[in-house]
Amino acid sequence: MEKSISLVLIVEDEESILFALEENVIHAGYEALTCKTGNEALELAEKHKPAAVILDVMLPGMSGFEVCRQLRSKQLMMPVIMLTARSEEFDKLHGFEVGADDYVTKPFSMDELLARLKAVLRRGRLQEQAGRQYAFSNVEIDLDSRTMKCGGVPVDLTRTEFDLLVYFIENEGKALSRDVVMNDVWGMEYYGTQRSLDSFVANLRKKIESDPHHPQHIQTVHGVGYKFSAG
Repeated sequence: MEKSISLVLIVEDEESILFALEENVIHAGYEALTCKTGNEALELAEKHKPAAVILDVMLPGMSGFEVCRQLRSKQLMMPVIMLTARSEEFDKLHGFEVGADDYVTKPFSMDELLARLKAVLRRGRLQEQAGRQYAFSNVEIDLDSRTMKCGGVPVDLTRTEFDLLVYFIENEGKALSRDVVMNDVWGMEYYGTQRSLDSFVANLRKKIESDPHHPQHIQTVHGVGYKFSAG
């Protein structure tokens, strides 16, 4: 159970699943807000600013992918866990591309989902150190506002991308295994795969590297994982 009460928005059109999610989220010590459509989700997210969103992909009308994309376009950067009955790799990667922080395939255990919820909420509460900034190449990062500019132009990062990039910067020059990165950034409760981490890295490279196919900053260490270089 979390030490402070966090509001979780649950978006699911199947009544039985929605009820089970609401009951378990409340039992875990959170407040729950529920709805069944994408339009409702956007309205509630803007009005209540939940700490996290549990978002079904297959919604009537607007898909969960589109809901997530619009949340990010509105600068609503709370963690989003996507739910889907489909397990194709394309769906997962597409979810990450539109700004999702985690992905759970139905059927899932409530214990697993709650562990992932706890992990993304912990990441959202990571202490920010006011006034700290990083700069490398043509990239500028402000930790206080959690913003990044590339060549002076603001670049949108998901919460996960931002936390991952800062982690790499603060461990510059170290060869970091994928398991170490996932444990340090997301915690032991994170159930994502190394493929998920690779997807986040690929997205980061597109945003900070002049040539993402030949990265200068987030370098692959074959047989190990990744290493960051500011040079």
